[in-house]
Amino acid sequence: MQGKGLITIVAIVLGLICLNELIPTWYASKIESQIEAANGNEKEIKRLKEDTLNLGYTKLYYSKAKDKEMKLGLDLKGGINVLLEINQRDLVNDLTNYSSNPVLIEALNKTDEVQKNSTKAYVDNFFDQFEALNKAKGTNLKLADPELFGNTNLTEIKYNTTDEQVKSIIKRRIDASVGTAFEVIRTRIDKMGAVQPNVQRVPGTARISVEMPGMKDIDKVKKMLQTSAKLQFWEVQQVPEIGPYFQTLTTMIPIKGDSMGVAKNVNFMNLLHLDKLRTNGVASIKLSDTAVVNNILNSKVGQSLRPSNIKYTQFMWGYKPEATDPESLVLYAIRGNINQKAPVDGAVETASISYDELGRVVVDMQMDSKGAKEWKTLTEKNVNKPVAVTLDNRVYTAPNVVNAIPNGRTQISGNFSQDEAKELVDVLGAGKLPAGAKVVQATQVGPSLGQESIDAGMISFAIAFLVIIVYIIFYYGGAGVYAVIAMIINLFYIFGIMDSVDATLTLPGIAGIVLTMAMAVDTNVIIYERTKEELFAGKNILEAYKDGFKHALSAIVDGHLTTLLTAGVLFLFGTGPIKGFALTLGIGILMTFFTSVLISRTMIFARLNKGKQLSVWTPPTKNLFRNTWIDFIGKRKYAYIISLVLTVISIGSIFIHGFKYGIDFTGGRNYVVRFDKDVNAEDIEQNLVKIFKTEDGKNSSVEAKTFGNANQLKISTDYLIDDESLKADQTVEQKLYEGLKTSLPANISLHDFKSADKEHAGIISSEKVGPTVADDIKTHGILAVVAALGGIFLYILVRFRKWQFSLGAVAALFHDAVIILGTYSLLHKYMPFNMEINQDFIAAILTVLGYSINDTVIIFDRIREYLREKKSLTLAGLFDDSISSTLGRTFNTSFTTILVILAIFIFGGDNLRGFMFAMLIGIGFGTYSSIFIASAIAYDFLKSGKEEEVHGKTTSSKEVLASK
Repeated sequence: MQGKGLITIVAIVLGLICLNELIPTWYASKIESQIEAANGNEKEIKRLKEDTLNLGYTKLYYSKAKDKEMKLGLDLKGGINVLLEINQRDLVNDLTNYSSNPVLIEALNKTDEVQKNSTKAYVDNFFDQFEALNKAKGTNLKLADPELFGNTNLTEIKYNTTDEQVKSIIKRRIDASVGTAFEVIRTRIDKMGAVQPNVQRVPGTARISVEMPGMKDIDKVKKMLQTSAKLQFWEVQQVPEIGPYFQTLTTMIPIKGDSMGVAKNVNFMNLLHLDKLRTNGVASIKLSDTAVVNNILNSKVGQSLRPSNIKYTQFMWGYKPEATDPESLVLYAIRGNINQKAPVDGAVETASISYDELGRVVVDMQMDSKGAKEWKTLTEKNVNKPVAVTLDNRVYTAPNVVNAIPNGRTQISGNFSQDEAKELVDVLGAGKLPAGAKVVQATQVGPSLGQESIDAGMISFAIAFLVIIVYIIFYYGGAGVYAVIAMIINLFYIFGIMDSVDATLTLPGIAGIVLTMAMAVDTNVIIYERTKEELFAGKNILEAYKDGFKHALSAIVDGHLTTLLTAGVLFLFGTGPIKGFALTLGIGILMTFFTSVLISRTMIFARLNKGKQLSVWTPPTKNLFRNTWIDFIGKRKYAYIISLVLTVISIGSIFIHGFKYGIDFTGGRNYVVRFDKDVNAEDIEQNLVKIFKTEDGKNSSVEAKTFGNANQLKISTDYLIDDESLKADQTVEQKLYEGLKTSLPANISLHDFKSADKEHAGIISSEKVGPTVADDIKTHGILAVVAALGGIFLYILVRFRKWQFSLGAVAALFHDAVIILGTYSLLHKYMPFNMEINQDFIAAILTVLGYSINDTVIIFDRIREYLREKKSLTLAGLFDDSISSTLGRTFNTSFTTILVILAIFIFGGDNLRGFMFAMLIGIGFGTYSSIFIASAIAYDFLKSGKEEEVHGKTTSSKEVLASK
């Protein structure tokens, strides 16, 4: 065999590279097992951590191995994943030097609204809105005008710079600011001591993805990541100035309380507790009343009632309750201005923990030069008056200024604990974000659930692998043994390459590896079935294998490329775990070709060239499908009727019953909660509906459904989903805790409830998706399906040179997709597992499309071959011959794949059941549609073309087989 030496060298080199990459994972796991066995023996644990593994060319330490070990996703290890979005409105405002131009402000307001349902970049939408308003109002403003971007912040913009040039400069500056934010976020994460964090910018957006395996305190993570570290200093207004406004609100609530989001019997003055006020604030509000006060102050009615002296006043809350009143928060009135730019807005050069004269923890800091100058001006102006120190719109302290501070040194006090002061110093020390950041998507997986996922994944993996080994050896005998060897090498390469490219292994990734094994089986089945045909034609074993590999290659290449196309689309449009699934599938497909075609061929011919035999069947399987011939084309009308009925039922159900959309399509929060006893999902849901009511009394969407075992629920809600603050997240968790309290252990605290482990009840995983992200995910999902169908149509057209084949293939794929969608629409209310339309479902649909087209390509490839070789056959006979001759491959591939998917469905854990159910339905109908839809439609449209090109009249006679 030509090139076998090169293949052998490549295989050995690749194997050594993979071995070098995987050794650290094995060694770190070995040391950790020994540490666990040490059972707290500090001396032994220290010895183990200092142990080294001498590899000859290098020494491997535990800490070094830990850094290089294979990354596990959150679903396997537990941890936190957040998607941060940098506030681009803040960035635009900063670049305009906080201009108060009315057209600019209105354009920004309109952009905020448009952005909620747009996948375009914020700045592109802003330019569109600005141009539309500029034209509508006839203001003829140029972007380079001094009151817009032609200011001292942007020296590269001159008075004659064109709008297109300004746009390019603004986009470049915003991209650079997001890059700065990325570096700041990464520095903060390093200070948190996270192990193997993964921080990435999301291309084309102002978003940053942060994954922190092993982290448990999501509130701390969100706080560290969202804090802008932009300290601001403001003048403070006090009760004499604000009091008349509060009196006006008190008299207006009984009249317009409904419009203000509160009950008309609320006594606003009683909520203020002015008698308890001991600071420079304007009220001391009980924690339970802060939401009511926010509604009143932020309502349109409340805003319209403001007198001129507080038109731009910002009401801000204290950082935390005062030590003297831990149940209340102080409300401050911050003197604002039309563009709400702080008088002092400087970055911190240094920050450190210190203590005041009473021994209380404080934070000492030194401002940069700009901040120091502004701070001197502000303190000179406000001697004997209060000045507020704020961080992310929270007031840390608001002392009276004793005298001017000229050097930029100041002190922040805020009733800090030592840990809180350290967090603040870490945030300030990492540098400020160029703009505010908000968490638009978050996922938290508890370590116990991660371990359960690993166990479930490994069990399903082992069962699937065993099923494949037994079946392929049973069916193909000695040749099956070589297929198994190639499959084992394939798995070794996949894990090694994933580790070398720093890919993260996730639960969907394990599913992708298992599906890769099914693809490897398919590759071997195609080769061995062709080899059997050559043997039955009378060729000797060596020639049969040569021609078997030769004739199978075209079909294998087509099948691999179409599946690779699907994996590419998934990777391009997917996010998070779906990207991991796509990457794993893509690597697996490439390695499957290398191992099952090239390495397997090298091994087989090394044996055959020595004169040894190699069976390609066993006695029970030798003649299976050998003389099977079915008049598929003659029966196609029955198939059309069946498919039409199923399609009509599916489409009808979609329109009548709709779907159960997941939160990544609608926005919302998911919580998987484990109890110490079985619970009734309907009772829980009714309790939570009462709890999750908005302030105006409207019900939020709430659903509770058994998730796996009867002591586990998946709870979904859209309550407060438009509020992307940390406080909103905490409020939802508090209400969830209160709504479930009667079903939880008597002594469980809120903290324990939020961080459950294997031994305790509570939240074992949570997920949040903001509305903007949900809209992006939904749009990308639709684009992914359309792109996959379009790509497959073009590929089939190029490969088979006939649009009829492309039409048949895409029609079959559309048929499969509609049937799966219809099944999910019909059954989502009744199945005991998740049947939501979400990212996982889109991945399943695309994987099914890739698998189905692979099936179709095998048949089309045989039809193309027969069109060249069997010119005497009628078109119908030729199609029937082609389909019948590939039945062995179709059955074996579909059967083994379904067995593999069943293993994952049953043993792979609750998170994968919905995904695998879609795969089961899809593989079944994909096999059916390849035969009865794709081929039949291609036949009908070829038949209606030029008859002379297909040689003969339609026939369904079995004489075709006899004449072969």
